[in-house]
Amino acid sequence: MRLTIRARLTLLYLVVLAASFAGFFWICDIGFQRSIETTVNDASRSNLEIARRVIDDAAPHGIPKMQKELRELSELWANGAIFEVAGPDGEWIFRSPRLVSPQPEFPPAIGYDLTFRTANLERQQYRIAFQRVKVRDAEYTIIAAVPTEPFDQALDNFRLTEKEFLPLLALIASLLGYWLSGRALSPVSRITHSAAKIGVQNLSQRLEVPHAQDELRQLTETLNAMLERIESSVKRLIQFTADASHDLRTPVALIRTNAEIALRRPRTDAQYRESLSRILATSEQTTGLIEKLLTLARADAGAAALHFVPMDIAPNLREIAAEARVLAAGKNISFSEELLAEPAPVLADPAALERLLMTLLDNAVKYTPEQGSIRMHSCAENSSLIIEIRDTGIGIPEKDLPNIFERFYRADQARTGRASGAGLGLSIAKWIAEAHRGSIQAFSAVGEGSLFRVTFPFTNLPRARDASDPQVEHSSVSAD
Repeated sequence: MRLTIRARLTLLYLVVLAASFAGFFWICDIGFQRSIETTVNDASRSNLEIARRVIDDAAPHGIPKMQKELRELSELWANGAIFEVAGPDGEWIFRSPRLVSPQPEFPPAIGYDLTFRTANLERQQYRIAFQRVKVRDAEYTIIAAVPTEPFDQALDNFRLTEKEFLPLLALIASLLGYWLSGRALSPVSRITHSAAKIGVQNLSQRLEVPHAQDELRQLTETLNAMLERIESSVKRLIQFTADASHDLRTPVALIRTNAEIALRRPRTDAQYRESLSRILATSEQTTGLIEKLLTLARADAGAAALHFVPMDIAPNLREIAAEARVLAAGKNISFSEELLAEPAPVLADPAALERLLMTLLDNAVKYTPEQGSIRMHSCAENSSLIIEIRDTGIGIPEKDLPNIFERFYRADQARTGRASGAGLGLSIAKWIAEAHRGSIQAFSAVGEGSLFRVTFPFTNLPRARDASDPQVEHSSVSAD
């Protein structure tokens, strides 16, 4: 059977307190016994010392005088204490009259040390002190006994109280623990009830944060932060779905429209070819959009794995610059590069890096008018590789600049111009840069052009190896 946290806390509280009470009473019992033993030992020792002083005072006056003094002393002790005195010859000089017959024989005292024993006298338990003393060159044996019955009764009463009150205290403690655990866990119940009411329709609702600066407040704040992340993810998912549906609807509609027009009446081969060419171009555009959507979807799901290898990126940059020069030439745009001459060791996915840089270069060509210019520059700075792509294109408005890396976002100039696109390229570029533990920044002004800066951390470049070497390591890192 599964117990609730409140029940487990109460049970634990009961066990701990019951053990604590039992240990406390046990310690008290031992202390009580030792206190009784000390008290009766002191009493019997004191009585023995009084009897010794009486012997010392009466010894010069003879045995009769001593017996008289000891008898008077015995009558003064009305608390049940008794004593006996034996003379130098071992014969009893005085024995307490309260002793019944036959009188018990005490073992003789050994030496002059004080000795304590416990024995039953007059059907009662006594604590007895034995000592042999020397008075005026004569040896006497003194035995003083104190009854322990009153102390034993007090100890028995204390133990009876233990047995009566220990279960009661444990019960009261368990009830108190149940009440306290209920109060302590009441915020948890409120958090549970509030969290149960939050769904997709009201993700903006938050849990009430307790005023106390304790673990429950920390838990509530953590849950609220989690809800905020979930809300943000759901909003992004809804926006992503809406934007993807919008961007896919247009090319699909074009494909359908072209096909319907081509099938309405017989046409010449040239007209069919023209319709099929439009359908093919739109299909290719749609395929590219779908591939980008799948890339971002896999990145969000953590399934888009990049295969990192230690590499010198300098040769790759030169190849990418050569491809960009061809693109720029096709639009009558001048292209220049100033690339790092020495090796640039990085841990990277070559294909992903090429995709990132070609996206930036393709955008630069797309949004730069004829007779414009594009410059690609790379350098080392603070143990990082910096790659900059600058163009003299139409630029990006300041209000749009913070949003250009968001999915499906396109600045107004891009939407109204001749350039087309789904607004996913820069989102993918940012993901690739961050997956490489790097960053991407954009600087732009309308009518003056744009500058994109990509930063990658350097790594130690190992010795060159043949591509067929089985020891070449490829690390796979999933994008978050």
